[in-house]
Amino acid sequence: LTVNCLDQHVEKSPNRVALIWERDEPGTAVHVTYRELLDLTCRLANTLKKYGIQKGDKVAIYMSVSPLSVAAMLACARIGAIHTVVFAGFSAESLAGRIMDSGCKAVITYNQGVRGGRIVDLKTTVDEAVKNCPSIKHVFVAQRTDNKVQMGDRDIPLEEEMSKAASVCTPESMDSEDMLFMLYTSGSTGKPKGIVHTQAGYLLYAAVTHKYVFDYQQGDVFGCVADIGWITGHSYVVYGPLCNGATSVLFESTPVYPDPGRYWEVVQRLKINQFYGAPTAIRLLLNYGEEWVKKYDRSSLKTLGSVGEPINNEAWQWFYHVVGEGRCTLVDTWWQTETGGICIAPRPSEEKAEIVPAMAMRPFFGIVPVLMDENGKVIEGNDVSGALCIAQPWPGMARTIYGDHQRFVDAYFKAYPGYYFTGDGAYRTKKGYYQITGRMDDVINISGHRLGTAEIEDAMSDHPEVPETAVIGYPHKIKGEGAFAFIVLKEQTAHTDRVKEELKTIVASKIAKYAVPDHILVVKRLPKTRSGKIMRRLLRKVVTEQSSNMGDVTTLDDPSVVKEILDAYQKYKEKSSS
Repeated sequence: LTVNCLDQHVEKSPNRVALIWERDEPGTAVHVTYRELLDLTCRLANTLKKYGIQKGDKVAIYMSVSPLSVAAMLACARIGAIHTVVFAGFSAESLAGRIMDSGCKAVITYNQGVRGGRIVDLKTTVDEAVKNCPSIKHVFVAQRTDNKVQMGDRDIPLEEEMSKAASVCTPESMDSEDMLFMLYTSGSTGKPKGIVHTQAGYLLYAAVTHKYVFDYQQGDVFGCVADIGWITGHSYVVYGPLCNGATSVLFESTPVYPDPGRYWEVVQRLKINQFYGAPTAIRLLLNYGEEWVKKYDRSSLKTLGSVGEPINNEAWQWFYHVVGEGRCTLVDTWWQTETGGICIAPRPSEEKAEIVPAMAMRPFFGIVPVLMDENGKVIEGNDVSGALCIAQPWPGMARTIYGDHQRFVDAYFKAYPGYYFTGDGAYRTKKGYYQITGRMDDVINISGHRLGTAEIEDAMSDHPEVPETAVIGYPHKIKGEGAFAFIVLKEQTAHTDRVKEELKTIVASKIAKYAVPDHILVVKRLPKTRSGKIMRRLLRKVVTEQSSNMGDVTTLDDPSVVKEILDAYQKYKEKSSS
């Protein structure tokens, strides 16, 4: 696999730029050629081998976006080890859970990360995490800043070791179905699941979608601003572009640092041809006005892409007309961690075929979408809505959930036997195009991050004074969705504000800051069916203010609970607005 991503290009054009690292500090881009990236990868691979990492071992990578984090992924692949990248914004507890579930032998991290002008302690988070992880033998620590960090017995200074290592490392011979990496993603229940991707099918699918969806041409500069901690970073920052011999941008900063013109300043300076980003960032920037965009020359742009959640019409129009000046193709791409690569997007298509705003539209080569009704029957014809399923396998699809194949079967293949169930609902237009309408389960999408509401509930229920919680998603102007928590307190609890603050801290430390609910409403009890199931549907109606059509509430154990919650919500709203 790394031969496809590195060696083949080094043979033909060693000095072609593989990576442009747009560091957090504005204007300090670092260019890395294919030859340099191969050298970096081999030295890192040899260092891992020296410390006992072998084919089949699992390695956690807890690093910010950089050439070294890319080399860490490729070094694992080169020696047949399996990487699991954990987004460097996750808490120590989230990191530990992933390490334990996958049985990692080592962690690769930085002393610190830098983001938006702020220093993020990574090593201290790793130290906190590995205290409870007996499987970890070594922690490899690279230097992103000059600050010294505590180094213990199992800690190894990475660059120091790499400088002593050989720059040639023979790649391990792998079977097409051997594991390449695991990536954890949220489900509608319980703990995150380790999605498994394998060698040949995954790489092929990432490379082919990268080439055809974005119309990538040799010599283009491809700018995907996603973090490597997400599948988008795996497929469209690292594996797809490198397999195609592309020049890929690594974006370490944020869209608003040092100001809201950052993306477009980078486009101008690096002459980016394809720009792939998230609707949540576009909605954020749209609020700052057009002058931040128009200040910079965007004439290098040919294709714009959107990923992470369905893009709303307003954001689409702004992205297309203001950023792309109405002359760039805008591809709204639908796919998932589980699909490995883009499955539905407006391109590839016939030359100059229409693109409908805010719609993924066309299935990629070999993808056969179907819509299913409640009874598990395929819905024929157009102008219809249903559960989005895929009817036949494709190379990039996930192969299992690590250590729990039954959960894999139950989550994706049980609801509609013979089909892969995406968890999303979709509408097929009169012309036969696909529009994704959102999740059909208790999963929400906060700023493009998928999160099971059950995870937030589990974290909050650890609070001794909170016996019951229910979390739902509600529409949020910038994040797409936000989390709204309903909580029941023990009778003697007096300090509700203190408890709310404690709950926010718990969620941040158990999951991540982005998972913290925007609103926490104390209620006397939650709406439950006679069998004890919480009716989240009703809570959604309260928060989205559709209380006039609550639907059938006869299945509730006590229907009077609805008025109780509505009253509490009205009071909360009045208090918030004052």
